[in-house]
Amino acid sequence: MAMTKYIFVTGGVTSSLGKGIIAASLAKLLQARGFKVTIQKFDPYINIDPGTLNPYEHGECYVTEDGAETDLDLGHYERFLNVPTSQANNVTTGRIYKHVIEQEREGAYLGKTVQVVPHITDEIKRRMQLLGQTGEYDIIITELGGTVGDIESLPFVEAVRQLRWELGNNDSLVIHLTLVPYLAAAGELKTKPTQHSVKTLLEYGVQPDILVCRTEHNLNQDIRKKLALFCNVNINAVIESIDASTIYDVPLLMLKEQLDKTVLTKLKLSTKNEPNLENWKAFLGRLKNPTEEINIALVGKYVELPDAYKSITEGFIHAGAANETKVKVKYIAAESITDENVAEKLKNIDGVLVAPGFGERGLEGKLSTIKYVRENKVPFFGICLGMQCSVIEFGRNVLGLKDANSFEMNENTPHPVINLMEEQKTIKNMGGTMRLGAYDCEIKKGTKAFAIYGKTKISERHRHRYEFNNDYLAQYEKAGMIASGINPDTGLVEIVELKDHPFFVAGQFHPELKSTVANPHPLFVSFVAAALANKKVLKK
Repeated sequence: MAMTKYIFVTGGVTSSLGKGIIAASLAKLLQARGFKVTIQKFDPYINIDPGTLNPYEHGECYVTEDGAETDLDLGHYERFLNVPTSQANNVTTGRIYKHVIEQEREGAYLGKTVQVVPHITDEIKRRMQLLGQTGEYDIIITELGGTVGDIESLPFVEAVRQLRWELGNNDSLVIHLTLVPYLAAAGELKTKPTQHSVKTLLEYGVQPDILVCRTEHNLNQDIRKKLALFCNVNINAVIESIDASTIYDVPLLMLKEQLDKTVLTKLKLSTKNEPNLENWKAFLGRLKNPTEEINIALVGKYVELPDAYKSITEGFIHAGAANETKVKVKYIAAESITDENVAEKLKNIDGVLVAPGFGERGLEGKLSTIKYVRENKVPFFGICLGMQCSVIEFGRNVLGLKDANSFEMNENTPHPVINLMEEQKTIKNMGGTMRLGAYDCEIKKGTKAFAIYGKTKISERHRHRYEFNNDYLAQYEKAGMIASGINPDTGLVEIVELKDHPFFVAGQFHPELKSTVANPHPLFVSFVAAALANKKVLKK
């Protein structure tokens, strides 16, 4: 069996340059040439995983099929490659240290002094190679979080230095993503930040093989020569990454820059198969040439930071392209909505999504929103807490269950229509203790959900602690809120919908986590279609 090749992606100068997008774009090009590729993210923070992080700190928490709470970049990896990631694809400093400390407590190091080198770096190297040792992949791309020069990322860079020696020539390479800023006053692109960034990397003993330069203006030949000369790379290994109108342009921009060919040449792999990107180009064609436009309101807690809802907004991009419709998402803070202003807030809106989240802040605003869209037949899509809010609103305003609520928001509510499962009541730790990952769902025939999915058995990813209280199920169904999706093992309600509404569907799970370029999620596709139909009805 041919040895797995390793690519390491580091970042310099500043954060948020798009290492994840570059890694995903390169992986897409290599996959399109017939190679089996996966991407993993090593994050330098001490949290065990992003599960307990506020979305304002770190954007959304992405959940994999096997229930790992991970960095949002794993969402990009899955959306680009259409291949599921797992627990092994995201490792943090916290997880590394936790493992090493547990080993030390068990006496695994035979009384040795446990140090960053070799114990921490050895554990990092071991984890960097785990996916490669499965035999499932030709190429493993490892993205290192943070910026070169950060104290916390030093052990990761040192692990890469060691691993490159151990792997030998032609079996690994380092791509360094950096910034070439444009100074408007001087009318010039400046290479010095990149030179300093590479110099820092060299001080740690790592020579980058390829430079990917984020820039607002095209790099001319002179700039490329200068970067190649001062950073010890070939001129054809200086890759321009110019700002794009959509992240889905980046694979084609990298193809034009021959990033994939440069990588394969350095790794001594065949370049004879040209990448097959016909489906990708067709998706881009639909994305960039919509025939319709709709306005969707996203009502949530974290609307000041769109990255908090990254997978949802990407789900709308995929579904919009499938419908040849431009989806304009209007972010509305839930706590800003009241019964009095909801009609004004949702003026000129074609559909409403009530977003997931935790905690009481903004709850009443979400309930006001749902009451309005239910009564005024505006297409509604609820995700996780959005689904729970639809249950609470229906209980209060249709069933007359005064003060119906979720046990999460009010433990003394007389009607806990959303309740805590018995096995959750004794849990004290916050991290990794929810219902996480993929669970089966059986869909009832003759329902809106069945029409959307076209099948009775589905699997969706979860991230929540509270559930629909089945003690109230008969009451709800009698009044017209149908439980159209049920978990076959537990009997827990997964999907609710309203009979007499053009589109009122809400899921306890997170459908956005499974939407990809190749497979837009059917709930998003149907919701966009319903919002488009609603707009056309209103026009008449």
